Amino acid sequence: MQIIHSHAAGIDVGSRSHFVAVGQNSGDVSEFGVYTEDHQELIKWLSGYGITTIAMESTGSYWQTLFSALQQAGFEVLLVNGRQIKNVKGKTDVKDCQWIQRLHSLGLLTGSFLPTDQVEQLRTYQRHRSWLVEQSAKMTNKMQKALRLMNLRLDVVLSDIMGKSGQSIIRAILQGSRSGEELSLLADGRVRKSKQEIAKALEGHWREEFLFELRDCYELYQIYESRIAGCDLRMESLLSEFTKYLSTQQGQNEAIRSKRKRGFKNQPKFDISSLSFDLLGVDLFAIDGVSHNTVMTFISEVGTDIYKFPTAKQFASWMRLAPNNKISGGKMISSRTPKGKNRLALALRNAANSIGSMKKGALKNFFGRIAYKKGRAAAITATARKLAVIIWNMIIKKQPFQNPDETFYIEKVKASVIFNIKAKMKRLNLSAFDLNLTC
Repeated sequence: MQIIHSHAAGIDVGSRSHFVAVGQNSGDVSEFGVYTEDHQELIKWLSGYGITTIAMESTGSYWQTLFSALQQAGFEVLLVNGRQIKNVKGKTDVKDCQWIQRLHSLGLLTGSFLPTDQVEQLRTYQRHRSWLVEQSAKMTNKMQKALRLMNLRLDVVLSDIMGKSGQSIIRAILQGSRSGEELSLLADGRVRKSKQEIAKALEGHWREEFLFELRDCYELYQIYESRIAGCDLRMESLLSEFTKYLSTQQGQNEAIRSKRKRGFKNQPKFDISSLSFDLLGVDLFAIDGVSHNTVMTFISEVGTDIYKFPTAKQFASWMRLAPNNKISGGKMISSRTPKGKNRLALALRNAANSIGSMKKGALKNFFGRIAYKKGRAAAITATARKLAVIIWNMIIKKQPFQNPDETFYIEKVKASVIFNIKAKMKRLNLSAFDLNLTC
């Protein structure tokens, strides 16, 4: 095969050392450490061979510091998915880096999607915030368990024990209050359960070990909530900085503020609707099923880097929402979606699942049609892919979301079914007259 990159190198990134190859001979491979000094030696070694482009393969996050150092040194660097290089025989670190170098020199490797520095900063905060929310939820579950083991059934009379009423009651318990009637008076007047029932739920067995666990978990919960608020401030500051020099039509921004969607407990405590509109130029909240978490995940995982995807199909394929069609001999062997974890794909699947629970809408009709044929799991994937295509078209083409009329959608589906029937009749050399004779 023709050599495409004559000055190419391949790097197999490891946790303790990196193996680098600039050719296929034994002397063309060298091993380097993972410290900053080792990175500088690696750069000098590559520069001595006149290397201009590098492909690296890694697991985990070991590649990030080396990738940044090589980019700052002026090299063209590609981060390669391990599936592209898995056919090497007799796997060793030396053979891996030589195989990467060989494939890269032949132009057979493609780089993975990597966000810009701005999006990467926001992604770091958002992922850390998601971890904090998970830890906060764990503390809530432990507090609920400690209360239940003391037969204090606060979870039965309150929908959320970490709401306003629940926290007031827990604080009173930790301060020494043991009377169910006194504790019931701390419940907000909007609680549906009566004061008498709440008082009955708070008569239990006061055991010191569970009270100790309750106190520790509540203090940790408060710490996690304060850290989540800190992340919100950081993300709001970053988004405000990103959108500072972007012009926005005031009338459209005010219209978006007036039609905000209902918020949820763990959503960020700042105006995502306006900031996302300023950043992207379109209102993603107009799409059915899209929540604050969906938009925040999109902005932090892809954001304005969506322009790196030339088509909506490539965007959906990157998230592993598009079918991986395997055709052999003119027959479809498999069309399953590829396996893999993508945070944005998970957020879109959650949005698709909420669409499936809606009562009406064009996207709801689409979800129901797929669910009737292939089941709910397939419908969630198909609807998530449709959401990805809608988002791509909205941002790239600067088109606002137009929720199609249900009647129009149903007529469109009927027309598609009729077209398919006619095409099948044509393939079978049948006509309407033949069908009447058969009947």
